[in-house]
Amino acid sequence: MEPVTLLTLKEFLERLGKRFAGAGDLYLLGGSALCLLGNPRTTMDFDYTFESDAATLETFEATVATLADEMQLYADAVPIAEFVPLPPQAYERRQLVGRYGRLTVYVFDPYTIALSKIARGFEADLEDVMFMLQQGLIVFEELARHFQTILPHASEADIIPSEFKDYFEEIHRRFEEIAP
Repeated sequence: MEPVTLLTLKEFLERLGKRFAGAGDLYLLGGSALCLLGNPRTTMDFDYTFESDAATLETFEATVATLADEMQLYADAVPIAEFVPLPPQAYERRQLVGRYGRLTVYVFDPYTIALSKIARGFEADLEDVMFMLQQGLIVFEELARHFQTILPHASEADIIPSEFKDYFEEIHRRFEEIAP
C-alpha cells in the first residue's frame, strides 16, 4: 500500500467525485484529515465516515474500495461515534474541504479527531494532537472541556477511562512545556 499524502488524497477525492454518482457527506478522520490541515506526518490510511441513505452507502463503500485498490491506498470506514464519544456540537465544528461531484467533503471536528487520538494513545497520535495544538487547530482549554464531557462515557466506546485520562495528562504535560 502507498502512503496517503496531500497529493494522493486530493487525487483520490477528485476521482471519487467523478466516479461516484450518488450524493452525501464524506467526513475525513485521523491522519488523512490532518494531512489536509497541514500535518507533515505521513499516514498509511484514509479513514472516513460517510452519511447518506443505506442504499447509497453500500454503493459508496464499494466505489471507495475499488478506487482505493486501484490507487493502492488503504481506505477504512470508521464509525467515529463508536470509536470515541462525540463531544457536543461536533458536527458544527466540521471544516469544509470542498465539493467533489455530488459529494460534500469535510474534515470532521478537530476536537473529536484529537480526542480519538488521545484515546488510542500511540506516540504518533499524541504527536498529532500536539501538532493540532501548536498550529492553533484546537485550543487546549476547549480540548480539556470536551475531554471532561466525554470521559464519563469513555467505556461505552471501549475506551479504558484510566488510560484515556493518563494519555490526556501526558498531552497536558507536553502542552505546558511549550505554552508561553
